[in-house]
Amino acid sequence: MREYHQLTEEDRIEIYAMKQAGKSQNVIAAVLGVDPSTISREIARNTGLRGYYPKQAQQKALCRRFTARKAVKMTPETIDYIESKLAEEHSPEQISERMKIDPDWSGPRVSHERIYLHIWQDKADGGSLYKKLRIGGTKQRRKRRNSRDMRGTIKNRVGIDQRPKIVEKKIRIGDWEGDTVVGQNHQGALVTLVDRKSKLTLIGKVNRYTAKAVEKTIISLMKLLPRRSYTLTVDNGKEFANHESVADALAIKVYFADPYSAWQRGLNENTNGLIRQYVPKGSNVRNLTNKQIRHIMDRLNNRPRKTLGYLTPNEVFYKRKKITG
Repeated sequence: MREYHQLTEEDRIEIYAMKQAGKSQNVIAAVLGVDPSTISREIARNTGLRGYYPKQAQQKALCRRFTARKAVKMTPETIDYIESKLAEEHSPEQISERMKIDPDWSGPRVSHERIYLHIWQDKADGGSLYKKLRIGGTKQRRKRRNSRDMRGTIKNRVGIDQRPKIVEKKIRIGDWEGDTVVGQNHQGALVTLVDRKSKLTLIGKVNRYTAKAVEKTIISLMKLLPRRSYTLTVDNGKEFANHESVADALAIKVYFADPYSAWQRGLNENTNGLIRQYVPKGSNVRNLTNKQIRHIMDRLNNRPRKTLGYLTPNEVFYKRKKITG
């Protein structure tokens, strides 16, 4: 159980997804590592007339905080810092917390609420900073699968119930989640892999959305990693039918989540949502260059994360010296 702190926009996206999957408030609380009363209070306070939606819940929560606090005046240097980080797709909370440990910043920390207020004021003045917000004006997307995916029929699949309990604790580097981001008309896809502890993200492109192509891409992405990999958890799409070849090539164990239980791979699902900032639904994935894919990876892996103490995935995975302010 994590210590109490305010829920973030990412937390609210996960709450929405698990509610849609029919999960109880106790299960949602366990997945997020908070007390069940936190989830109960969140849903009671931030549900609108049409139900609970993350964008609306985030705005409701922030509005309450704005009315309770007097906004501080920001200097031009502070504004420059904030807007430069927004340009790198960092969230207001990530920017605010990173200010504490960033050696390039010597000014006072500004709250994430004040950063949101700056963004909304900019929007009212005709600015475009709001477009950098991950849930700003976007619909929550739920993955749709073709009926030919043959879920649950993959040969020799090993279910998540047999996965070592240590994986769930996220205390070691080397336990991965895998998925795909499918391109326009199912022509091509991005193979996405995320380390559960460090949040390091690997992305590779396949021009043909086949099990063989996905197998080769997973192996090429992971074989040169400087650390040992222990497990890989994927969903039940037929693109992972060659899991045994992946396991043999990388000397890891491959496990399959329960069908239609995306919350069991919540980190990967959330990461795919972040990738959709750069590759909107309906994009022609085949046209992406290696340089563009590397750019997406660099942005995600150099983005400070709350669960990492506002270090970046690169800093944690590669064990770089912790930044001190």
